[in-house]
Amino acid sequence: MIFIDKAEVIVRAGNGGNGKLSFRHEKYVAKGGPDGGDGGNGGDVIFQASRNQNTLTAFRYQKELKADDGEAGNKRKQHGKAGQNLIIAVPVGTVITDDKGKILADLIEDQAEFLVAKAGKGGFGNAHFISSRRQAPNFAEKGEPGETLTLNLEIKMIADVGLVGLPNAGKSTLLSKISNARPEIADYPFTTLTPNLGVVDIDKDNSVLFADIPGLIEGAAEGKGLGHDFLRHVERTAVILHLIDSYSNDVAKDYLTIRQEIEAYSKDLSKRPELIVLTKIDGLDKDIVADHMASLKKVAKRTSKITAISSIAGENLKEMLYQVKDIVAKQKGKVKAKKEKYVTPVISLADTGDKWQIKKSGKIFIVTGKNIERFAHRTDFSNTEGVQRLRDIMRRSGIMHELVRRNIKPDQIIQVGDKDGQKFEY
Repeated sequence: MIFIDKAEVIVRAGNGGNGKLSFRHEKYVAKGGPDGGDGGNGGDVIFQASRNQNTLTAFRYQKELKADDGEAGNKRKQHGKAGQNLIIAVPVGTVITDDKGKILADLIEDQAEFLVAKAGKGGFGNAHFISSRRQAPNFAEKGEPGETLTLNLEIKMIADVGLVGLPNAGKSTLLSKISNARPEIADYPFTTLTPNLGVVDIDKDNSVLFADIPGLIEGAAEGKGLGHDFLRHVERTAVILHLIDSYSNDVAKDYLTIRQEIEAYSKDLSKRPELIVLTKIDGLDKDIVADHMASLKKVAKRTSKITAISSIAGENLKEMLYQVKDIVAKQKGKVKAKKEKYVTPVISLADTGDKWQIKKSGKIFIVTGKNIERFAHRTDFSNTEGVQRLRDIMRRSGIMHELVRRNIKPDQIIQVGDKDGQKFEY
């Protein structure tokens, strides 16, 4: 299966069903009372994080995702059936942004849900509008359109430990020896073309999730090689496990190359605790290994620990994993303490639904506002009584009074909504 970790999709919530304009037809009664039912609400579009998903490949072939529309109302006050919600499963760690780059949701927990596009409400049938003043309403509402959004999806893996290093540093081999992951392994650069996850059981009570990030090269932060596409997968890791091939001619240079790429990509990421690991030490003289570790100590961060292993021979693997467990536990403790210390401020947003604005463009007066635009969407402009009801709503809300104050004339046009708004004569 191809690994895809970025996708652009168009989501469409369901439209509301139209209300029914209907009157009872009874024997010996020429025209009975109104009995038109309400339209059903459309379906919402909901994203749900799932551990069973690990790629966005499905969205390569299905770019448009639409929930069901609500059904229209019927006579005898029968309500239309509501549209079914569309629940879209995405991998845990999926970040959802709008077309302007604003983050809408970050689904970091299994089964976490986010309602991304709201459905349109169903329109009321004429039976809904019976009152003492309006005994036989001869109009019904149209259903509201559902929201349509263009979204960008991006996977950022969630793991405790991120394995980084130059190509062929031994990341995939290490992961295959300590976990249940089975990445492809071969003796050539860029063996790993996609990130791999593996659960490592360190002891009876502790397990750690490792992420094998494809090999980085110099210039990865600027987009060279495969690195830039996958550096973001290590952003969430608590600890960086930096692997260095002990058969390299200059282990210090190898370390600094990747170190600089991480710093160029993210200053925050470069501050994460790291464990530097010399790999492939089987068959090497102990003095050479000691010299390599001394070279790394000179260029490493003061807080970094250095160790040496052989994944093939299993040398020092257990000791390294216990070091990893301690660093991960310490880092998680810091994050938890920071979260407990920080109190999320409560921000109350004013309800601006009733607010409206009027601007003039030529002879057209353009009225905008959340609530009044919703009423306009629900109005059947081919029905005289329906338009009159909208006029009454605009009069009660003060819009008509403001239009008169701005010297609107009988032959001029009112448009409700800035773009593709409905127009009618004053």
